[in-house]
Amino acid sequence: MLIGIGYDIHRLVINRDLIIGGVNIPFLFGLKGHSDGDVLIHAICDAILGAINKGDIGQHFPDDDPLFDGISSLKFLEKMDPILRMENMEINNIDTIIFAEKPKMAPYIDGMKLNIAKALNTEKDKISIKAKTYEQLGPIGEGKAVAAQAIVSLRVKEL
Repeated sequence: MLIGIGYDIHRLVINRDLIIGGVNIPFLFGLKGHSDGDVLIHAICDAILGAINKGDIGQHFPDDDPLFDGISSLKFLEKMDPILRMENMEINNIDTIIFAEKPKMAPYIDGMKLNIAKALNTEKDKISIKAKTYEQLGPIGEGKAVAAQAIVSLRVKEL
């Protein structure tokens, strides 16, 4: 069994779509980033890469590469499946937290789980997504940023 931890944070800005877990959430602000800024997907990618000691998302998908400008972060997550297969590993479970003061995430969590499961060729019931506020503290609590944390456990793929 291998375990990895990932974390990501992005500033909220005007005139951007808010994409979290591959879901476009109606909101006045979106996440600033080279890709779509999807903090949840970025955290999961980092957790997977960390568990198998393969660097981080920035090494695999550099933010100065025009190929990734505005790209859906689900494309990054889809690239994790072949990496896991090469290592003979599979997802045991993924546990995540989205940190956002607004908007409320609950209505979108099921769609996020479906997107993540599809991108990783795994079952939806292996993915946990929770959402927490920062109780109006710091940049997240002030509505200036959104963050996500992920813990991934991997196991050797059964033959």
